[in-house]
Amino acid sequence: MVGPRGDRTGQGKDQRLPTLDRSRPQPQRRPTPPSPSGGEPTRGWLPPGLRVYAVGDIHGRLDLLQVMIERIRADAATLAEGDACRVLFLGDYIDRGPHSRGVIEYLMAGPLPEFETVFLRGNHESTMLQFLDDLSAGPGWLTYGGVNTLLSYGLRPPVTVPPALRLPTVQQQLRQALPPAHRAFLCGLPAFAMIGTYLFVHAGIRPGIALDRQRDEDMVWIRDEFLTSTLDHGVVVVHGHTIAMQADSLPNRIGIDTGAYATGRLTSVVLEGTSRRFIDTAAS
Repeated sequence: MVGPRGDRTGQGKDQRLPTLDRSRPQPQRRPTPPSPSGGEPTRGWLPPGLRVYAVGDIHGRLDLLQVMIERIRADAATLAEGDACRVLFLGDYIDRGPHSRGVIEYLMAGPLPEFETVFLRGNHESTMLQFLDDLSAGPGWLTYGGVNTLLSYGLRPPVTVPPALRLPTVQQQLRQALPPAHRAFLCGLPAFAMIGTYLFVHAGIRPGIALDRQRDEDMVWIRDEFLTSTLDHGVVVVHGHTIAMQADSLPNRIGIDTGAYATGRLTSVVLEGTSRRFIDTAAS
């Protein structure tokens, strides 16, 4: 989603560090390009026996998230015996909608314990984390939905406080109201995941740049340069971040942000082998 610029780093699940400050995002290894395809255009591909669900921008809509979880569970009932399933969430869990805190708690609780789950970082998580340490991130974050996140944590913008003191007051209140476990969860979100020939990110990648040279900044924030590119990226990029009324299904990318906070439609792409299909929370 559109929003103020924020923090640019993240922490991968497979990284092992001697010491880890869970109050700040951590660096992640770059994605490794898949094996060359002999000059053929890159096709989306997963290993046999694996199904992947990727869920788009939630933005505080706990109600829709709960519906999506049940639809994924029902859809996964068709898995062949012995097949595996992974579920990825592409970031922007907070802001705009009414239940940011509830969404974080629900995801942290592991709503699909029977499957492997991966939570990626969106630009809204990055910006809120930046605001905790940097007041300059505050005006943009509050404009682009941060007020709703404050409300979900029981806070209200202090209108009775002099304007010059309002941002420091909000920053201090949020530091106190945000549970340490929530901050650790948000700081631990990686910027990307790679499965087969699919690269999962929040926003996209920088066209023409090798995968192992991509920056977190672009994977969390990029928009037009990526969306308008027809290049073969060497992977099929699965992303959210930019709203479309229907999921975008193109040769080089799959976009699944369908504006859930405003439309009531939260979308997931279902990937298996070389096939792709979509499920969403719109009324049947």
